[in-house]
Amino acid sequence: MQALVQRVLRASVTVDGAVVGEIGRGFLVLVCAEQGDTTAEADKLLAKLLKLRVFGDAQGKMNHSIQDMDGAGTQGGLLLVSQFTLAADLSGGNRPSFKSAALPEDGRMLYDHFVAQARQAHPIVQTGQFATDMGVELVNDGPVTIPMRVAPPGISGG
Repeated sequence: MQALVQRVLRASVTVDGAVVGEIGRGFLVLVCAEQGDTTAEADKLLAKLLKLRVFGDAQGKMNHSIQDMDGAGTQGGLLLVSQFTLAADLSGGNRPSFKSAALPEDGRMLYDHFVAQARQAHPIVQTGQFATDMGVELVNDGPVTIPMRVAPPGISGG
């Protein structure tokens, strides 16, 4: 399972012109389930995400996580958006292959699990809509953009 994490000042997702999810300061997280992923990979990815220390301390060093952004307990928002295109493989040419992406039913189950677990672990969680064309707007903070990957056992990349 993989994610592209962007530290943002604000972010939103629209579907058919209507805002379906938005946050202020926090993380926009593009989430991709891949073939062979299970809820164990989703849980591991979420744990890493919640502990990722990329918010500044009093000296401006990246020492705080999303759950303690300013060292005083201020928590940021999570905007979780499914994005199977993170599984793109361009080794065969210019048209990407998505053969490593999870099948849609598996991807939905893992994304829904990831969102449910995030909502249990963190108070501010918004989402996009699975398998829908979405407009995603963000103001990247830094910019800070970090790829994360957790691979199933026996597959490198974790």
